[in-house]
Amino acid sequence: MKEEEIRENEEQELFEHHRIEVDAGQKPLRIDKFLVNRIENASRNKIQSAADAENILVNTKPVKSNYKVKPNDIISIVMAYPPREIELIPEDIPLNIVYEDDQLVIVNKEPGMVVHPSYGHYNGTLVNAMMYHLKDLPLYNTGVLRPGLVHRIDKNTSGLLVLAKTEQALNKLAKQFFDKTTERRYYALVWGTFEEKEGTITGHVGRNIKNRKVMHVFPDGEQGKHAVTHYKVLQELGYITLVECRLETGRTHQIRVHFKHIGHPLFNDFEYGGDQILKGTTFTKYKQFVQNCFQILPRQALHAKTLGFTHPTTGEYMRFDSEIPDDMIQVIEKWKRYLTGRESNE
Repeated sequence: MKEEEIRENEEQELFEHHRIEVDAGQKPLRIDKFLVNRIENASRNKIQSAADAENILVNTKPVKSNYKVKPNDIISIVMAYPPREIELIPEDIPLNIVYEDDQLVIVNKEPGMVVHPSYGHYNGTLVNAMMYHLKDLPLYNTGVLRPGLVHRIDKNTSGLLVLAKTEQALNKLAKQFFDKTTERRYYALVWGTFEEKEGTITGHVGRNIKNRKVMHVFPDGEQGKHAVTHYKVLQELGYITLVECRLETGRTHQIRVHFKHIGHPLFNDFEYGGDQILKGTTFTKYKQFVQNCFQILPRQALHAKTLGFTHPTTGEYMRFDSEIPDDMIQVIEKWKRYLTGRESNE
């Protein structure tokens, strides 16, 4: 049997895609039984939930869990990642919940909060908080590492996230993220000005060979994963610019590394060089002004502003929009005042 496993970036979109080509000599067998022996750490219940969500395709058509596998079938399955061996502790941490029903929760994450536990961040995360908030639900009281998560945003990025409350919602949302049918728009403050008011950044994104903690843009096809970011200039603020970014793909640090790649790092993004004074004058007063802005906004200037998707059970398209956080607002207003003062002195 030939098997090709394609894992979307684990840190950004928390699901996996398997493609299996069935042997020519395979005897008829229920697909849930067949897959549980082919996919590591996948329980029969998880596979059946994926089938119920129409996330298992045979020869490009969705099948139920009782489908009998036949020779030379091509099976494609999208599943949430399996649990990890890390004990999770529910924690009563305040969350800004902007919407909730029996299938999902929309959270407006504060900057500084880690989304899911990892080595070095076992508590204080969004998942710890959600495990407390939803402790009576089966998906959240099993102790798995990432209950309900199908995407994430970085620790120091603020904004909207969707979390599933049921297995069915988890699978249906994972499929939408995999198929790239969700809408995700971000606001970012970046260094420099743009000749074109709209544009598209493409380039494979992968781990930096010299520093595995950050990402790098590689020539297409060399290594990394295909990534596309569309942007539009919203407001020019002298030596920095407010842009709207629309994600076509969702790679780790995609917006941050893409804008560094085109010479416009995010304002105060220390991992990608945006914490240096990259544009402007040499005057001491200007340097102090920028340092004051860094203190007001002690993180990369990035906010997940808009999130849109199809509801997993009603089929209704849902779109959520969030306010720009206060630290970014303060810096934008500060740059406006700086521009006004500079113009009055000219």
